This record gives sequence, structure tokens and C-alpha cells, in this order.
Amino acid sequence: MAEYQNQNNSHTEFVFLAFTGLKEHRRLLFIPFFLTLVSSLVGNTLLIFIIKTQRSLHSPMYVLIAAIACVDLSVPIVFVPKMLLGFLFDWNEISLSGCLVQMFFIYFISSFQSTILLWMSLDRYVAICIPLRYNDYMNNSTIFKLFMAGLLRNGLLILLIVVLASPLNFCSSNVINHCFCEHMALVNLACGDTTRNSLVGLIAILCMPSIDFVFIVLSYIKIFCVVLKTASGTSHQKAIHTCGTHLIVIGTCYVFTMMPLLAYRIKNSIPTDVRVLLSIMYLLFPSFFNPIVYGVRTKEIKVQILKIFQRGRLAPVTFELSKLNKHKK
Repeated sequence: MAEYQNQNNSHTEFVFLAFTGLKEHRRLLFIPFFLTLVSSLVGNTLLIFIIKTQRSLHSPMYVLIAAIACVDLSVPIVFVPKMLLGFLFDWNEISLSGCLVQMFFIYFISSFQSTILLWMSLDRYVAICIPLRYNDYMNNSTIFKLFMAGLLRNGLLILLIVVLASPLNFCSSNVINHCFCEHMALVNLACGDTTRNSLVGLIAILCMPSIDFVFIVLSYIKIFCVVLKTASGTSHQKAIHTCGTHLIVIGTCYVFTMMPLLAYRIKNSIPTDVRVLLSIMYLLFPSFFNPIVYGVRTKEIKVQILKIFQRGRLAPVTFELSKLNKHKK
């Protein structure tokens, strides 16, 4: 793929070029990423369907699980199809405006991962630490206010990142060493000073996942202190199990968030293809992993999933029996 150079004009068209180390085997990457995409779409769609159709699952905790499933469903749709077409047909071109739009939606939607996990920790805090006031604090009005606050905070910060990247002068290269429009991968192509862009990106990290993580940790410390002091027997185990499910999801989310951030800080020690893979997995793996965790570890959801599969197996048998009865008559 050619690299265009022009010292007088800023590039308005870019080319994604990642996993160059694989050379002609690069097309084989279509298979694992396509399977991961399909699994993610099926798992999250099933999770949303079950929570939406079952009235018993319309409590705030399950609404928040459905919300994180919506995030996990949306993130891959924004960038994976184009990435797969790039692997298969070398359709790697993207305009600057298209790149900025893709960047905004990737970061805006994925930023709600940590935000919803924070809301989940608050829900568990109220349910376990002040259960008598649960209905007063956790209701539709509260969820709406939390959603609007998250929308405002995340939207403004991500919009600021994109707005600051749009006027940069890209005069040296138009080749993005990535599979999607990652912020630093684009900014690194700019000529001139990009300190402001790096600083705003760092502030966004501190104001969103970092602050969310601090409050999540504080919430669960308080939760486990209360559980260990007051709960016993079945209620003790149920509280630990429910919180454990959320902690698995939180741990997975933050581990995959930190890996690409650290990779960019020590980029001279890590191959480019590895950094790209870590960035993709940061967005894609939680979308694949989260519905499995909630489906396996949340009893009420698992029961509904088993019912769906049982109906699928019983339907053909019932149909065949009805045909046999008709023939006998």
C-alpha cells in the first residue's frame, strides 16, 4: 500500500494498514474476528431480548445489565465490519471526516462501559447497605438522571477530543497503523505540536474510567464490609455471588482498558501489531465475554436461556408427534 507524502497540503484521505507482519496471511484474520463478532451480536441480543420480555427482570439491576449489553452490541458494529472488509478485500481507505465520526462513536459508546459498571456498583451498594431505602433511591427517575449525567460528561469529553483532532495538519503521511480510527494513531500522523491533544486524551481517561474505577472500588469495599458484618447463610452467599459476577466483568473491562494504554506508553518495546491487537481486544473482548458471564452466573437469566433452548428442542418433537397422530386418525 503506497504512502502518500505532501508537505504543502493536509491529507483528507487515510489508509488503514495493520498486521503487516502477517503479509499474505493477513486475510486469515477475518475468521477469528468474524466469529467473535457473530458471537458478540448473538449473545448480547439474546441477553437484551430476555430482559426486555421477562417482567420479573425489569428491576434496576437487570435494566443496567441490558444497558451494558446494548453498549457491547453497539461497539463492534461501529468498526468491525469495515475492519473485516479491509482484511478480505483491502478496502482500507477512509476520509478524515469518516475517521473522526468513527472515532467519536467508538469512544463515546465504549465510554459507557465503565459508567454503567459504576451505576451497577451503586445499585448493589444501595441494595446491600441501605436495603430499606432501595426503592427510594433506585427507580426509573434515578436511572434517567444517571443516564443524562453520563451522556453529558462522556459526550462533551469525547466531542472535545474529536474537535481538537479535526484541525490538525496531516502533511507527512496518510497511513494509519491500525484497523480503526484510534485517537493517538491519527494524532501521531500530525505535523506540529500535538501536546494539547495528548493532554486532553489523558484528562478524558482520568475523568471517565479512572474516576469511575475509584468510586467502584470504594462502593465494593463498603459492600463487602457490610456483607461480612451482617449477612449470614444464604443471603451472605447470594450477595457475594452477585457482587462476584459484577467484579468479574469490572476486572475484565479494566484489564483490557489498561493494556492498550500501557502499550502506547512503552511503544518502543512492543511491536506495532501487538499494540493494534490489544486495542481491538479492548473493544471487542468485553462484548464477547460479558453476555457469557451474565448468562452463566446470573440464575434468573440462565433459567430463561435454558427455557429458550428447551423450547427449540421440543418444538420439532411436538410437530412430529402431531403429524403421527394425524396419520393414525
